[in-house]
Amino acid sequence: MKKVIRTDAAPAPVGPYNQAIVAQGLVFVAGQISLDPQTGEIVGAGDVAAQTERAMTSLKAILEAAGSSLDDVVKTMVCLKDMNDFAAMNAVYAKYFDEATAPARVCVEVARLPKDVLVEIDCVATLKD
Repeated sequence: MKKVIRTDAAPAPVGPYNQAIVAQGLVFVAGQISLDPQTGEIVGAGDVAAQTERAMTSLKAILEAAGSSLDDVVKTMVCLKDMNDFAAMNAVYAKYFDEATAPARVCVEVARLPKDVLVEIDCVATLKD
């Protein structure tokens, strides 16, 4: 069984996918970019720190809607348009995950992201007990 997760506190999907799916005790959250949930407009154009903040806020909201939290994240994937933005992205990311208990992570540079944003982040989390 799988359960679709949807919350108005994060941007609506811009394609044929859902914000998250719960299956087998895990929450699989779709990649989040810096879209304002109310307007659908890009937040922080040209500013990877502001875009990372918005993406993390959306991840948090979706996880909470699923009955999970950032504390329950076991894996993330960060896609950057430019690896030179790594330090700025990482500084914001570190505000959300304590280094001692941070999830496993992949970070890659990609040629292009949806709506030409600078960063996209997805995650997998466990459900709260």
